[in-house]
Amino acid sequence: MFPEALVLLLLVAFNAGSCSSLGKDDERFHEELVVRPLSGDHVNTYFQFTTRWHYGEKDNLYHTQLTPRVIAELLQQFAVKELHIGLTQGLWRYETWGYPIVEATSGAEMWAWFSGSNLTNGNVDGQWKELANVFSGVLCASLNFVDNTNSIAPRHLIRPQFMPANGQRFVRYATLPREIVCTENLTPWKKLLPCGSASGFASLLNSGHVHNTKYHSLGLKVRVLCEDHDEDNCIVELTQTANLVYDLRLFELSNNDFSLRRLFGMGLNGYCELASSSKIYVQRNEQGERFQLVPPPMHEDVRSIRGGHSVIYSVYDMHDQFRDAGERLFNVAWLSPKSENRRRNLARPSLPPVTVHRYLLGHGQERGRIVTEVTNSHYDALPIMVQEVVPWYVHAYLHTLSIRRKPQRVNEYGRQRLPFKLLHYTPGKQRELPSHLEIGFMLPGQTSALITIDVDYLLLKWLEYPPDANHGHYIGAAIVSSQLPMGRNYTALPPEGHLFEHSFNATRPSYVLSLHTEALIVSLPTPDFSMPYNVICLACTVVALAFGPIHSVATKMIIVGRQASAPKNFIKKILNKIFRRGKAGDQTAATVPPEASEEVTLNAALSSGLGLGSGVGSSRAHTTSLRASGDQPLLEDLDEEEEEQD
Repeated sequence: MFPEALVLLLLVAFNAGSCSSLGKDDERFHEELVVRPLSGDHVNTYFQFTTRWHYGEKDNLYHTQLTPRVIAELLQQFAVKELHIGLTQGLWRYETWGYPIVEATSGAEMWAWFSGSNLTNGNVDGQWKELANVFSGVLCASLNFVDNTNSIAPRHLIRPQFMPANGQRFVRYATLPREIVCTENLTPWKKLLPCGSASGFASLLNSGHVHNTKYHSLGLKVRVLCEDHDEDNCIVELTQTANLVYDLRLFELSNNDFSLRRLFGMGLNGYCELASSSKIYVQRNEQGERFQLVPPPMHEDVRSIRGGHSVIYSVYDMHDQFRDAGERLFNVAWLSPKSENRRRNLARPSLPPVTVHRYLLGHGQERGRIVTEVTNSHYDALPIMVQEVVPWYVHAYLHTLSIRRKPQRVNEYGRQRLPFKLLHYTPGKQRELPSHLEIGFMLPGQTSALITIDVDYLLLKWLEYPPDANHGHYIGAAIVSSQLPMGRNYTALPPEGHLFEHSFNATRPSYVLSLHTEALIVSLPTPDFSMPYNVICLACTVVALAFGPIHSVATKMIIVGRQASAPKNFIKKILNKIFRRGKAGDQTAATVPPEASEEVTLNAALSSGLGLGSGVGSSRAHTTSLRASGDQPLLEDLDEEEEEQD
C-alpha cells in the first residue's frame, strides 16, 4: 500500500486551465487577511498578498507594473522556476493550534527549483549561492551564509509546485536556525508590495506590534506556471505571507475581547488602490463561537466543507466598506459574553491527526542521540516521510538508525520496530557537506514512532566558533510529511490555488501535510576563550612597559646647561648678592680706566643732585653706566629688574 500512497504524497496534480484567468501581459494583485481564534486565548492573523502576471515573450520580463522587477530579473538570470523563503521567530504548537495555513520553521528557510536545458549540478550550486546572496540584500537577512556546508538536494520529500516545463529540474534546500527575525526584515519585505505599507492591509503590520507576538513568520513564494510546456506562455506568481499568533493574556483585558485596533495598534485606513480584491475572513465556528463581531459583516457567512470538515467564515469586503467617499478607519471587534463560566463551557480543540516532536539525548560533549517522535492519532495507518539534515560538525552513524513503535495508551517504547519502506542517505563531509537522510515508513493508527540515530560531536577550530560559542550550535528542524485522508484541522491552500477562497470546498482524495519539528542546540567542546583575552592583555601591558623607556632613551637628546637664574631661596639670594657684589666691585675698579671712573662719579653726583635718590633710579643709572661701559650685567641685577618690572 505504501508505494501508491507515496506516489500520492510526492506527486501533485495541477490544473492546466489556471493560466486562462489572465490575458497576455495582464497583472492582478490581491490582498487577504484571515483571523482565526485559537485555543488557549490565542489569535492567529494570516496576511496574504498575491501578485500574478501573465507575460508573453521573455524580453517582457523587464516591463513590470505590479510585480517587483528584482523578482522578474532573478527568474530569468538564475533559471528559477520556484522559490520559497521563510523567516520565522517562535514555534508553532500543533497540539493546541492545529495546522497553520503556511508551514515554516524557526530561523531562516530557503529552497528553490531550477529548470533549464543546459544546467548541471555544478552550475546549479553556483547559481544557488548567488541567489541566496541576492535575496540576502533584498530581504536584509543573513542568507549569504547559505553555501555547500548547509545545503542539500532533497530527492523525495520536497516536490515542485510549478507546472512542468522542458529541461531538467534541480532542487536545493538550506536552513539557518540561528537567524533572528527583526524590523530589518519586515521593512524590505513590505517594499516588495505594490502599495508598500502606505495603504491596504500592509499598513497594519507595524513592527512594534508584529514582533511582540508569540509567533510570527514572514514568507515569500515565487513560482512560474507554464501552460502546454510553452515557456513563453507562463504566469509569474508572487505570494507574500505574514503569519502571526497573539497571546490575548498579554493585553490584560477582561474576557479577552480584542479588535484590529488592539492587535495592530491602529484601524484599517482603506484598501490598496491597485488591488483587484481586498477581503477579511473571520472564522466563526470552533473557537470563534464565543465571540460576537462588531460591526457585523455585510454579506452572509460562507460555509466550507473540505474532506468532511466544516468551517464557517464571515467575509468583510473592503471595496464595499470604503465605497463612499471620505477618509475613515475601519475596525472589527471580537466581543465575548460576560460570563464567569465561559472558560468551563469552552470545547477543547480536537487533536490533529499527526503531531511531531524532536529532542536530544545523551550527556557530555562527546556523544549524543537525536530522537524524532511522530504520533498518529488517526484510526488508520498513514504514510510518513522524515527528512533529517545533520550539520557537518555532528557525525551521524547510519547503522544505529532505528524506528520503534508503541501504542498511544502505553507510556514506554518496547522492542517492536517498524520496517523501512524508503531510505536515502548522503554522508556528510567535514567542513564541506552536511549529512542528508530521508526515510519512509507506514505508521499504524493510534501509534507513535520513535526514530533514533547516534551522533558524535566534533572538535572545531577556534576560528570556526560563532559569537557566543557557549550558547551552543544549532541542528536544523526535521521535516515530517504525510498524506491525510480527511481535512480535519487542515487549512493549507491547494497547490493549484493562489487565493484563500480557493481552499473553500476544495475536497480532494488526500491532503499533503508538511510539519516541522523543533530545532536542537548541541553543546560542542568549547575552549576557554577568556584565556587568550587575558594573554593578549598581559602581553600588551608588558610590551607597553618595555617599549616606553627604551623609546625614550633612544629618541631623546640629553643636553647639560648652566643655571640661568639665581637660587630661589631668600637667604641664599642675599648671601649670593653680598659676595657677588664684592667680587664685582673689585673687578670693576680694576678694569675701569680713570676717565670712566670720573664719568661714573659724575653721573652719581648728578643723580643725587637731581633728587632721584639712591633707590630704583640710582640702581638703574648704575646699571646703565655699566652697560655703556661694555661690561655684562650681574645675574642678581637682572633678577631685580625682572621683579621690578613685574
